[in-house]
Amino acid sequence: MIKFLRDYQQKRGQQKREQQGREQKRELLRKMPAPAQLQVALAAWLETPLGKRLLEAESRQLNPVLSRIFGYHILQISSSNSTQLLSESPVGHKISFAPDYVADIQQPVADAEALPLTSGSVDAVLVHHALDFTPDSHRLLREATRVIMPGGRLLIIGFNPVSSWGLSKLLRWRRNTPWNARFITASRVTDWLKLLEFHVESVNYGAWVPPVNHAGLMRHAEKFERLGNRLQLPLGGFYLIVATKQVFPLTPVVKRWPRLLPTVIVRPVTEAAPLAAPHRREEVSLEPCSDTSREATNRTQSRKSRFVKTH
Repeated sequence: MIKFLRDYQQKRGQQKREQQGREQKRELLRKMPAPAQLQVALAAWLETPLGKRLLEAESRQLNPVLSRIFGYHILQISSSNSTQLLSESPVGHKISFAPDYVADIQQPVADAEALPLTSGSVDAVLVHHALDFTPDSHRLLREATRVIMPGGRLLIIGFNPVSSWGLSKLLRWRRNTPWNARFITASRVTDWLKLLEFHVESVNYGAWVPPVNHAGLMRHAEKFERLGNRLQLPLGGFYLIVATKQVFPLTPVVKRWPRLLPTVIVRPVTEAAPLAAPHRREEVSLEPCSDTSREATNRTQSRKSRFVKTH
């Protein structure tokens, strides 16, 4: 009975957690705009002075990493098709999908959570603020890691909640784009990557300028960036995570056969004695016996007869 109650409580707790997760996803879906609206709104915000300064800081951190990545295919996953950050990459084939169809733009459309690519077919993937604008970050991250080949690179750029940008999000009453994004901490993303068998190489930060669209403040943005790059405190407006997909080779389990004992060769200490010569039969002479031999035979017979009589 006690075991039944314990199992029932565990099952009810799991159902409540699943229900809370579904409600959180619905709440996120209600807050987040549709992909087409998000694409237009994010592209418009990136044209502002603060958006341009953010892209410059991200490119400054990203370009040295892209220049060291080689291969045949590289993919960019972003919430806006107007942002192309792969220009400094030496990889020949650059792939990017638009989240929704936009007129006058010739670009393939695909869902970032269901990419039309085979598993292990891409050398590197850049996730540019896509985790911040999706209701299911786990699914998008699993899809991004699926298409990376063994030994490939994963680059993730996201908003840092532990910064002046995260504080600005909390203080805003009306959260327009990009303040309606999910600000996920870098430590949480690195924990997800470790579960997906990725080795995190580095975590860098940038955009130390306060998120204010003020022309006078933007003139001094370069000073903030130099100071932040020198100190490298985890308080920048965005983070850049570089991770490598690890491959653990499988060692086949072979059945161990019993060890065979070595053959023992016995050698005699001394050599065997030579075999005796074969017995030779003496030839019996058939010639008549002489007188002396006849007399000796008669004496022997007489002794035997006397011995028998006495006994």
